[in-house]
Amino acid sequence: MAKTTPNHTQTVSGWAALDSSGKITPYIFNRRENGVNDVTIKILYCGICHTDLHYAKNDWGITMYPVVPGHEITGIVVEVGSNVSNFKTGDKVGVGCMSASCLQCESCKSSEENYCDKVQFTYNGVFWDGSITYGGYSKMLVADYRFVVAVPDNLPMDRAAPLLCAGVTVFCPMKDNNLIGSQRQNIGVIGLGGLGHLAIKFAKAFGHHVTVISTSLSKEKEAKTKLGADDFIVSSNAQQMKSRQRTLDFILDTVSANHSLGPYLELLKIKGTFVIVGAPEKPMDLPSFPLIFGKRTVKGSMIGSIKETQEMIDICGKYNIMCDIEIVTPDKINEAYERIEKNDIKYRFVIDIAGQSSKL
Repeated sequence: MAKTTPNHTQTVSGWAALDSSGKITPYIFNRRENGVNDVTIKILYCGICHTDLHYAKNDWGITMYPVVPGHEITGIVVEVGSNVSNFKTGDKVGVGCMSASCLQCESCKSSEENYCDKVQFTYNGVFWDGSITYGGYSKMLVADYRFVVAVPDNLPMDRAAPLLCAGVTVFCPMKDNNLIGSQRQNIGVIGLGGLGHLAIKFAKAFGHHVTVISTSLSKEKEAKTKLGADDFIVSSNAQQMKSRQRTLDFILDTVSANHSLGPYLELLKIKGTFVIVGAPEKPMDLPSFPLIFGKRTVKGSMIGSIKETQEMIDICGKYNIMCDIEIVTPDKINEAYERIEKNDIKYRFVIDIAGQSSKL
């Protein structure tokens, strides 16, 4: 499979992993010319997702090196194709995890292209022209307009970047389970990290009672005073876990570490719903009795469609929901990776691609 095509004539500066060491280094490569359905974006910021680390180190055995990571991208439109009517130069835009899908299947036609069998990702994917896709750790991006969203003017571009992945990942389960515009419910959020802290913000914006469930007691003050959580459970405290049994309507599990679901399922009311968005490396322990005796549902969820991503970021603009971030320069990406592996971040790293003078 060719990594580029003859149409790839634009030279771009970026940062890539060249092998399974995962070390990110400066990398010069080519992008395609802006086509009739494309917008060219000057990248300002790119969030660092844990998925980037997995691809950089080929943890899943599917990396096509060199890999330019990054799927939490915000920037400014600098060129539009002749078929593009919903974007113009100067617009603030974002690009998330997807770069292409078949556009013809049932999923695509029902605005669920994230579940298309042929979906291709913003990096380490294969675009329609046969080229390998390169992500947001770079100065510019050429993207099909159908996979681009508008960023509300009131959202700062740096704190909006992680919404393109982390934000939509926690938003969609809430939307799917009718938690937007519904009566006040008791919502549990397992894990207080990049996903979890945004889940709290969404749930509170939607008017729900939020309980954070964590292994770390040290996070209680921040969960309550900074993020607005109403309650906090230390999952290793058997007494606390027992006292909250059958109190929650809905639980969102954002944890990627291996853990059993049984104790958490007991926190749900009868007919409660448990949604998994974290992805542990090993199969989860799912005991049957908490399901059978509680008529509970366990579901999975991934990112959203472009339509849902636009809806999510518009809601973020309405409620002023932003990610809590730490800015890094491109030469500090490897240090950021090391800190992510140590959970030494609150709550998301964002790369300042264009320099501080670009801040919007």
